[in-house]
Amino acid sequence: MPAPITTAVFPVAGRGTRFLPATKASPKEMLPVVDKPLIQYAVEEAIRAGATRLVFVTGSSKRAIEDHFDTDAGLEAALAAAGKDELLKIVRDIVPSSVTCIYIRQGEPLGLGHAVLCARAVVGKEPFFVHLADDLIDADEPVLLQMRRQYEAHGCGVLGVETIPVEHSASYGIVAVETTGEGHHLIRQIVEKPKPENAPSNLAVVGRYLLPPEIFDRLEHTGRGAGGEIQLTDAIADLLESHPVAAYPFQGIRYDCGSKLGYLKATVELGLQHPSLGPEFASYLRELVGRGASSS
Repeated sequence: MPAPITTAVFPVAGRGTRFLPATKASPKEMLPVVDKPLIQYAVEEAIRAGATRLVFVTGSSKRAIEDHFDTDAGLEAALAAAGKDELLKIVRDIVPSSVTCIYIRQGEPLGLGHAVLCARAVVGKEPFFVHLADDLIDADEPVLLQMRRQYEAHGCGVLGVETIPVEHSASYGIVAVETTGEGHHLIRQIVEKPKPENAPSNLAVVGRYLLPPEIFDRLEHTGRGAGGEIQLTDAIADLLESHPVAAYPFQGIRYDCGSKLGYLKATVELGLQHPSLGPEFASYLRELVGRGASSS
């Protein structure tokens, strides 16, 4: 039986420059999609996949993330005094009492691989999740839970992947796979941000990783790669020489909330799904489209 997975790592030290000036003083992971920040969607997914230890690798000006998941006694007292029991429950349930939050500072912005390496002392010698909050995935079953089931069935690391237009390959880590008779996709090659003409396929890694602890030894010896950063992709390429890693085409719809357009799409789609706002929001959108059609 494979070792249990109880730890999820969230690299949240990036500056979010594509969203300036909104992210000048507030982390991009705290951008709200309807009524929850991106990082809360990420945490909820990890918890539903079985994580009880959440490791946030942070940078400067990221205190808002820690505050969000901390207890705010003053706010809770004010909500209780006002009889706002529903809001009080929402605030108290952001993180269950059985879950531990740990914060580690990434001293220098040396890339995703370095951010993951910063979590080594906390993760120890167990497999773990890595979740990039920029990639919000709307799925009936959380993607990390889907990946955990793959890990339990096959006993190897798992990367979440999706098919992309090959001309977009320079924005992703790209994998080439060998598919077994069981529909299991073993990764044979992984390349960070290749030019389209050099891409080994059109399967892109999209912000969900389930990794064995051996990745840390590889990261320790990984030099700077694309963009002058320590790339997690390069360490995974080294890991493939001794440890199998699978690609998993997850079930769900991904929104690239690291881009403004992807963020707006996520806001609209999840707004339409909101139990109390959805119907009225849908009515507004129909009216808005109608006004645009009539004016043209």
